Amino acid sequence: MKVRIASGIAGIVLLLIVVWSGKLVLGLSVFLLSVLGLIEFYSAVSKAGYKPVKFIGYIASLYMFLVCSRDSLKSIGIDVQFLYSYRSGFLAVFSVMLVLFCYIIFLNNKYNIFDISVTVFSIFYIVFLFSFVVLVRNMVSGFYYVWLVFIGAFATDTFAYFSGYLFGKHKLLPEISPKKTVEGSIGGIVGCAAVMGGYGLYLNSVGIDNISMAHYIVLGLLCGVISQIGDWAASAIKRHVKIKDYGNIMPGHGGVLDRFDSILFTAPVVYFYLSFLIF
Repeated sequence: MKVRIASGIAGIVLLLIVVWSGKLVLGLSVFLLSVLGLIEFYSAVSKAGYKPVKFIGYIASLYMFLVCSRDSLKSIGIDVQFLYSYRSGFLAVFSVMLVLFCYIIFLNNKYNIFDISVTVFSIFYIVFLFSFVVLVRNMVSGFYYVWLVFIGAFATDTFAYFSGYLFGKHKLLPEISPKKTVEGSIGGIVGCAAVMGGYGLYLNSVGIDNISMAHYIVLGLLCGVISQIGDWAASAIKRHVKIKDYGNIMPGHGGVLDRFDSILFTAPVVYFYLSFLIF
């Protein structure tokens, strides 16, 4: 427990430094996490006999960084505007599919449809979902709103853990995550809504925005639910490939996908909620 707490504190300090350092540093950090997450995922699925086309995933991570960090890169003299059109996006998707199908056509004795399906899945699961962290940061007042992503994940995880520890009696998903309880899940949702509401109250008090508290509470409830889906999704994959953790980059917490599994799902929720219902 001491190791877990110490590495958790170190992780929070590092997170504060990265977010405070600006959009470009955050973009680079998300790119790095995306690559590390892919490495962990490919290592995990290889244990189940799958052979993903790894370099496709890494290129997708670079493409995600270039597109999502367009403005930050332009400020230092790197113009990637041409990547931001829908034509470039369609070309990228077509190119990936073409290369992957060439693998099962010309290397059919090594790769099959399941291998390229896992490859495509890894891009959507890790690269695509991670990109929303950068997209939230790029919004107007994004420095303040990106914290909603982390609050949605960390508050849910913390309150779910202690609620389950203190009150947990009824198993929730014993086949996937034996320690999860109904009481812990409810505590995570309520706790997330409370912390999110408190953060919204702070933003209102310092004049960052005048968004209704109801919005923050609803967003907290949504993140509380979907954050846990992200956690369960990662657990379901680990169960299938028969591993305990994706990695050990954070002592006591596991790998990138173990620590950021919930963030992968809260980031899109925050982005879409703010985009469609607030701005």
